[in-house]
Amino acid sequence: MKKLVSSVLAASMVMSLAACGSTASTDTAASSEASSAASTAATTEAAGEGSGAYTGTPIKIGGIGPITGGAAIYGQAVKNAEELAVKEINAANGSDVFEWKFEDDEHDAEKSVNAYNTLKDWGLQVLAGPVTTTPSIAVAAETANDNLFMMTPSASAPAVIESGDNVFQICFTDPNQGVASADYIADNKLGTKVGIIYDSSDAYSSGIYEKFKAEADVKGLEIVTAEAFTADNKSDLSTQVAKCQEAGADLVFLPIYYQEASQILIAANKSGYTPTFFGCDGMDGILTIEGFDTSLAEGLMLLTPFAADAQDEKTQAFVSAYKEAYGDTPNQFAADAYDVVYAIYQAAVAGGINGDMDASDICEALKAQFTSTTFDGLTGEGMTWDASGAVSKAPKAVVIKNGAYAAM
Repeated sequence: MKKLVSSVLAASMVMSLAACGSTASTDTAASSEASSAASTAATTEAAGEGSGAYTGTPIKIGGIGPITGGAAIYGQAVKNAEELAVKEINAANGSDVFEWKFEDDEHDAEKSVNAYNTLKDWGLQVLAGPVTTTPSIAVAAETANDNLFMMTPSASAPAVIESGDNVFQICFTDPNQGVASADYIADNKLGTKVGIIYDSSDAYSSGIYEKFKAEADVKGLEIVTAEAFTADNKSDLSTQVAKCQEAGADLVFLPIYYQEASQILIAANKSGYTPTFFGCDGMDGILTIEGFDTSLAEGLMLLTPFAADAQDEKTQAFVSAYKEAYGDTPNQFAADAYDVVYAIYQAAVAGGINGDMDASDICEALKAQFTSTTFDGLTGEGMTWDASGAVSKAPKAVVIKNGAYAAM
């Protein structure tokens, strides 16, 4: 296999961002020029290419996700990270590799298709999105009809990539999260009696649950109870918590989103129930809920491809650049989106792809690249993709400690 080495080094991330936006004074401009030169050199070294490795018409890359509404925490993180990556890549190259545009879909399938059509009218050639699963399934079908390459940073249901061989994920699929969670809990002996609370009406939650249950049997984990709720009856989850407590579960697995998880933590606290709680990537965001006592999340563990406090150079440089640009700490959705743009960039350089090609030809070239390369990014090293569009990479686990995510 050919190997694409990540160009995400500290200098290329932090300095190139400065190079993109600073014109306020002579000193700032000089600093910007120096930053741009250092950025280009760092990216050149990392990618194994010379300055200006990409030549030709910029590729029109678009994003879709919720930047308003209840799921905006996911979409805004993706939008920010895509913007950051595009600015860095263009600055390091010395000329534009990408033109970029992002559309809000409010986590609504119909609005997401409308956003896709708006991007097509703009001249879309590659789609880095959508963000959430239901809109992604709807849009994936459209991209399959158009033979337009799509890579979602965070829509994890298998149905997303089942739409066509042009659709790829950089996030774990839901079933893989279930298997990896059971393996991690068993291998690290985090609990002896496991309770599960899941949303049986949600494909994300029920898909993870089914695979977790099967793998738990293989790994010898004892599931003492599995309590379901649905979208229509999730306003009070204290009954599910009580049943886990009555069953003696010392670990409760939560393959659900952070909004419902916060209710569970509140209910457990009221009843004096203190098991280990373990979630998946949908848990990311629980520390941002307005009015939620985040001390209740202390000790909560979750499986994720990214931990913002990890000490490797790539992560810390990305976190620093993101904080400088947006005044916030990036979550895993941001990291996945950042990897999507960099992976597409490196595939484009390796495959001789440019914006003079039509979208279908670009799609065919990107499919060939992604099914025959490896990629080292923020969310995993040695990532590979099979013909279905599913990614293979090692998961990480984090624990909430002192009100922040800490790598385990």
